Amino acid sequence: MSYTQIKLDIADGVATITLHRPEKMNAFTRVMMDEVIDAIDTTDADDSVRAVIVTGHGDRAFCAGADLTPEGGGHVFSDPNPVDDLSDERVRDGGGRLTLRLFNSKKPLIGACNGVAVGVGATMQLPFDIRLCSDNARFGFVFARRGITPEAASSWFLPRLVGMQTALEWCMTGRIFDAAEAKERGLVRSVHPQGELMDAALGIAREIADNTSAVSVAMTRAMLWRLGAGGHPMDAHRIDSRAIYRLSRSADAKEGIASFLEKRPPAYPDTVSADMPDFYPWWDEPAYR
Repeated sequence: MSYTQIKLDIADGVATITLHRPEKMNAFTRVMMDEVIDAIDTTDADDSVRAVIVTGHGDRAFCAGADLTPEGGGHVFSDPNPVDDLSDERVRDGGGRLTLRLFNSKKPLIGACNGVAVGVGATMQLPFDIRLCSDNARFGFVFARRGITPEAASSWFLPRLVGMQTALEWCMTGRIFDAAEAKERGLVRSVHPQGELMDAALGIAREIADNTSAVSVAMTRAMLWRLGAGGHPMDAHRIDSRAIYRLSRSADAKEGIASFLEKRPPAYPDTVSADMPDFYPWWDEPAYR
């Protein structure tokens, strides 16, 4: 796919997806949604990619939300076509299509929020596994101030990350808050000077890429996101047990033990494309209806 609103760079095991609409502060469109989804399809399929960084172009904005003045006019927040059946695919929220794809990524996602992130610019970051931001970052779940509701499945993600009270406050007031509050409330792990943000994100990506098994990380990501909301710890125990049983017999496990005992860097041979355990995925992906 030839990208017009993002950039995808892959180097030395790390992919970087850059939202790239400098004339619109990287505002979100359906085209951007399609392009980011395609980029995640690409990184999932590329065994050389061990971690993915997502950032925005420039030093002002990660993403200024949905483009409220799209080229050629048109409907802003949803498909312009009237439908009677709300289970119609055309009703589906574009931000949610994106976050559901991010949720199912097989590679770890690291957000480097380099400035303003409001509306979908904030909610698209919620499925990232690790979020960093620059000291000039500003966030806002502004939907109630635009006459709509939280989207991008954020009513599922946000309370899990920051707690129900903070999620309700941020979404009901729709106010803009700064990087310090984002860190204090748990939305981001750390705040960095603008010029140091990407180096910090790359440092985490390198820690993953240089030291871990790709299969182990892919399984860990799926297990923590999916089992943490289960109704009983037995749900996790079933998958833990199956995962340990299968992976303990893998080439990666042999290499993990050998490299530790020999005090050398690991060289894990297994790949996500070929060596995920036979019971993965263990869930049935729900349909929109």
